[in-house]
Amino acid sequence: MRAVVYDRYGPPESLRVDDVPTPSPTTNQVLLRVFATSVNLSDWECLRGAPLYARLGGLRAPARRTLGSDVAGRVEAVGSGVTRFRVGDEVYGDNLQLKGGFAEYAVAPESALAHKPEELTFAEASAIPQAAAIALRGTAGVAAGQRVLINGAGGGSGSFAIQLAKRAGAHVTGVDNAGKLDFMRSLGADQVIDYGSDDFTRPDEPYDLVLDLVAHRSAFACRRALAPRGRYWCVGGPVRTLLAIMTIGSIIGRLTRRRMGVLVVPQGPMHFTPLTDLGVAGDIGIHIDRTFGLDEVPEALRYVGEGLAHGKVVVTTD
Repeated sequence: MRAVVYDRYGPPESLRVDDVPTPSPTTNQVLLRVFATSVNLSDWECLRGAPLYARLGGLRAPARRTLGSDVAGRVEAVGSGVTRFRVGDEVYGDNLQLKGGFAEYAVAPESALAHKPEELTFAEASAIPQAAAIALRGTAGVAAGQRVLINGAGGGSGSFAIQLAKRAGAHVTGVDNAGKLDFMRSLGADQVIDYGSDDFTRPDEPYDLVLDLVAHRSAFACRRALAPRGRYWCVGGPVRTLLAIMTIGSIIGRLTRRRMGVLVVPQGPMHFTPLTDLGVAGDIGIHIDRTFGLDEVPEALRYVGEGLAHGKVVVTTD
């Protein structure tokens, strides 16, 4: 089968298309004919080996030679112990444990997958899992009338988070680069900020929730953006920033009646299928900016890694 592989951390030029053996499913695993895999920022991080946590399992060289976790495809074979799927089923999920989505075939744990709704294309289904889980977790507890700021709101998770917060009745501010301001407005953002010209940590009126999908600002700066009893959650970012949020941020948060921490996102279909249901019902839009072919994976990763994507980017193999 054809697969995009890499043997060392580095730029997109480290990737190449190669012919490799088709994997076989073992106990509790499913073999998929992959039709679509969406690109996540975690793919960019694992390609470059930075931040340092992206090297977990492979400090000097990648533990998995093929990236791509958010997959959608058709079941081609099942291993022993699989009970929820059979050959021919159309499925999707976040295969974060094994990755391998930038290929014609991939194996995934049964527990990572869900049945694909027939109303969604494979590309749309692949755009959901990881981004939806982050957005759902990050906006949990938002109430009508609250002020919510989402930093990195023009990407995959951010585009879902804007819509979820608006559905809850919040006033939503989206932060991203100047090229995404109109896109964030189209998703329902009440206010948009170009991070290149304005500092979101110095608002005229503080926020009840800051969901930081970039996490490049200090704990002290982020704290001043919060209203009393406000919450700040960050996802990803440099290790130094994450450690500061978990330690200094936690302390100053408690001292000032605010909560600050790193968002822990659980895995599994139950954590992303609620957004799928909203998408099927037409209550949430699934925005795919661009699609790339398997030979174009380096360009797809660069497009996402450089912050150019409006919503999601998908790699198709058919």
